[in-house]
Amino acid sequence: MNKKSPNSVFGLLLPEIGRAVSDAGYETPTPIQEQSIPSLLEGRDMIGCAQTGTGKTAAFTLPILQFLVKDKKPPIPKKPRVLILAPTRELAAQIRDSVEKYGKYTQISHTVIFGGVGQNPQVRALKRGMHVLVATPGRLIDLVNQKHIDLGSVEIFVLDEADRMLDMGFIHDIKRVIAKLPKKRQSLFYSATMEAKVVELARTLVHDPVYVTITPNKPTVDRIDQKVMFVAKGDKDKLIIDLLKSEKMNRVIVFVQMKHVANKVASKLEAAGITAAAIHGNKSQGARTAALANFKAGKVRVLVATDIAARGIDVDSVSHVINYELPKEPETYVHRIGRTARAGSGGDAISFCCAPERNYLSSIENLLKTTIPTDLKHMFHCDASMNATGADAKPAPRTQRGRGRAPSRSNGPRKQSYGGKRQSYGRRG
Repeated sequence: MNKKSPNSVFGLLLPEIGRAVSDAGYETPTPIQEQSIPSLLEGRDMIGCAQTGTGKTAAFTLPILQFLVKDKKPPIPKKPRVLILAPTRELAAQIRDSVEKYGKYTQISHTVIFGGVGQNPQVRALKRGMHVLVATPGRLIDLVNQKHIDLGSVEIFVLDEADRMLDMGFIHDIKRVIAKLPKKRQSLFYSATMEAKVVELARTLVHDPVYVTITPNKPTVDRIDQKVMFVAKGDKDKLIIDLLKSEKMNRVIVFVQMKHVANKVASKLEAAGITAAAIHGNKSQGARTAALANFKAGKVRVLVATDIAARGIDVDSVSHVINYELPKEPETYVHRIGRTARAGSGGDAISFCCAPERNYLSSIENLLKTTIPTDLKHMFHCDASMNATGADAKPAPRTQRGRGRAPSRSNGPRKQSYGGKRQSYGRRG
């Protein structure tokens, strides 16, 4: 949400909810809020296509709170009136925080449940009763099967980040949840993309929905200063430490593909005197929560994350995103770099590319329909990585990994482009 503009849809909110919105410093709704809130207040079903960072959470949280305040009922043990399903612990926790922030002047009760922590405190909270339950699919199904949750009283159901749910293999859990919900309910469905499998799922959930699309056909990355650095795989640690000597990089998210790489990079940075924390699925929930809190508070300068762990993380003032490893899917690149340039500000995205990642870069550029500028002047530049083609431009088969050496830096003439004619690899995945 932006600031300062009268006569917005926030004027439709009850005073106690509007006061909380004002306390948060917001007076002008984002486009998804402007387009969503009136219809949701009328009880309409909705299909929304929007990414994290568009104000989507407030777009559905505010009307939900208004519904519950207007139709006051005491919370019933084990029986939520609102169920919000999110793919990751971090996103579930952030949605819970939004419910708490905007509902602070109401008597609306809420609980969040997810795996990775003991279930007993969650079970005790469920027994006390709640109006709003925010949950991840696995723990929700577990507690439903144990009779700790009864979904028969749900009046509003929200499925958030449906595309990521499907990518993470939650389709069967989602179908189990839907089967236990009352047929008469308000359903809200959100996804960053609308692929065929996502649309198919949406149609099973909603009735006569309102459609709101915020995500443009071409990813909006105009406010982000992007560049790629070609580097030998073995020089990536030296390069990232050299980059982080800059004071301008005051809050940085580093993306990697694998959990063990996240741990390794964070350890290398700490050893170099750079405060860093890793966040991934093998970390306990307490460790993940602490790492994110320290990053938001500025106690940790660099957060090293895998894509799934980072899903839903919404941190203001991220100065830089560094792709230590390029993602396999080009769309993931857009999600990653979108962690900077929030709330109308600019940001920087730097991508390391070694020879086996060359095809990944081509796929990203095909998606963006542009060539990402190349930094040829850094001290670890690698011509072999920049000019890799064929088998050298893609990861080695698993049986061969670790047997060869990463290409060394070349002292030969540097080309000012990507090496003349480039092969078009098309979009991956």
